[in-house]
Amino acid sequence: MNGPVRGVHHLALNTDDMKKTVDFYTNVLGMPLIHAMRVPPGLGTGAGNRGNPPFENLRHYFFDMGNDSTLAFFEIPRGAKPHGDRDDIGAMQHLAVATSAKGAVELLVRLAKHNVDNSGPIETFPGLMSVYFFDPNGIRLEFAWQAVEDGPDIHVLDSVPQSAADALAELRTLNDNPAWLDRVTAYWRAPALTNP
Repeated sequence: MNGPVRGVHHLALNTDDMKKTVDFYTNVLGMPLIHAMRVPPGLGTGAGNRGNPPFENLRHYFFDMGNDSTLAFFEIPRGAKPHGDRDDIGAMQHLAVATSAKGAVELLVRLAKHNVDNSGPIETFPGLMSVYFFDPNGIRLEFAWQAVEDGPDIHVLDSVPQSAADALAELRTLNDNPAWLDRVTAYWRAPALTNP
């Protein structure tokens, strides 16, 4: 890791049914609920709003996604906001979580047990398997794993390799300025990195 970012602290999403959301994430996906709170008074519509949804006394719950990352939900009052389109600009198209081959088997069993329709395993990149499905809020989810088990540690970056030449060919369709290309391809020149 070269920059100051250290991964996901939390991803905050919205629901209009916290009970259904808690049941899905704890029972179906096995993510423990680790924090259940209400947004303190004045932080919804008052001057102290820090970017929270503009409603008072909202539930704000956190689930353990593993690897020291959390998934959070705000409970928006039912009917106060329309359901979003995941394909809109600025919207979240889907959330993909990492798992192992063993974890994927467990998750597929959980989805089947709870009658959650899913895509079944499909190969999304060479050697990378994925399953797509929806939570009760209409949020598209994915779990992804390497077809060849990589041991007890999950290595996400290793699951989406690309050669420097392939990346450069694509990036040139966006901008062919040599200084820009040199700056944005620094990853492929990192000393500890080996590329195919």
